[in-house]
Amino acid sequence: MTESISPTTATGAVVIVDGDILSRHAIADYLRHCGYDVVEAASTDEAVIAVKDPSFAVDIVLCDIQAVGTRSGFELATWIRGNHSEVDVKLAGNLTGIVNTATDLCEESPHFARPYEPQAVVDYIKQLRATRDRTARSFSRP
Repeated sequence: MTESISPTTATGAVVIVDGDILSRHAIADYLRHCGYDVVEAASTDEAVIAVKDPSFAVDIVLCDIQAVGTRSGFELATWIRGNHSEVDVKLAGNLTGIVNTATDLCEESPHFARPYEPQAVVDYIKQLRATRDRTARSFSRP
């Protein structure tokens, strides 16, 4: 697992799961440039390690639908939603058949196509965090 943060200082990390090193590095570098802490995972197995690690605070997992590992991208998303509901999962892919399958199998279909549109990923993360902040403030009011 390649990471740009030390486990003791991680807050709100984005985990990028993609076996294609060029795609993974490109979006990870862009997100780092935008100020995000990023953990790169070459497989779903590495992503599980990062999400389970209590020293990381993972906000979002961006996973290629066709990610390699003992779990598929869909299975990883299901596992995260069932075991770490505080972590958002976004699946990415570029095959029409896979997107149609995702729509049938998952409550949300993939939102991003590969190759990743870097600004779309950043915009989504900003929107997600703003929504979380509004929700947290509404729950913290007496």
